[in-house]
Amino acid sequence: MAKDLSTTTWHGAPRREIPWFPTIDAEACIGCQLCFVTCGREVFDMTADTPPRADVARPYNCMVGCSTCAMVCPTDAISFPDKELVRRAEREHRIFRQVRQEATSKRAKVGAAEARAAAEKKLAETTTRARVSIAGTFGEKRFLVKLDELTQDRPFDIVDLKLEVPTVKGLREKTPAFMAFGVTSTDDGDVRGFLAEVKELVRANGLVWVDETIG
Repeated sequence: MAKDLSTTTWHGAPRREIPWFPTIDAEACIGCQLCFVTCGREVFDMTADTPPRADVARPYNCMVGCSTCAMVCPTDAISFPDKELVRRAEREHRIFRQVRQEATSKRAKVGAAEARAAAEKKLAETTTRARVSIAGTFGEKRFLVKLDELTQDRPFDIVDLKLEVPTVKGLREKTPAFMAFGVTSTDDGDVRGFLAEVKELVRANGLVWVDETIG
């Protein structure tokens, strides 16, 4: 059901005190319904005539100063008061103090929306998890101990670690093995800087960085 906006205000001025709305020339109207479809404030209805004619059903729904329907009407069947009516309403109702307040509020909302969008973009670009695969001879290198020390007192952790070796004896005898583990942030921070440190630790211990999967 269409809303009746006649009891609302225009920048603090009672809407009914500002007679800005379209007038239809019934003889010129061809019932194309363009005004009915174009107006987003449900000012118009179409009559039951054959062909139908545009009817200004809710005049005070019209946005003060808007004349889009008149501009798109193919037969110039829609007219509006002179623009001076709007200028006079601006002066008589002293709307600009209200407008300044509304502008301040709008800027605050826009700023908040932009800040939220920036935060969401940063979060979307943040890498909080990665999966790493390495290979080499682990044996006596104490790599896991060093990896654990790298995370101490830092917001990162090593999770879901899997070590694949041919045999336990083979591990002691420096048989090549395969290790996979996850690198995760414990505070939703970005792990890429820490991942570079892990990669350096792998290199320093003579191991091979096989691959990494981000996310």
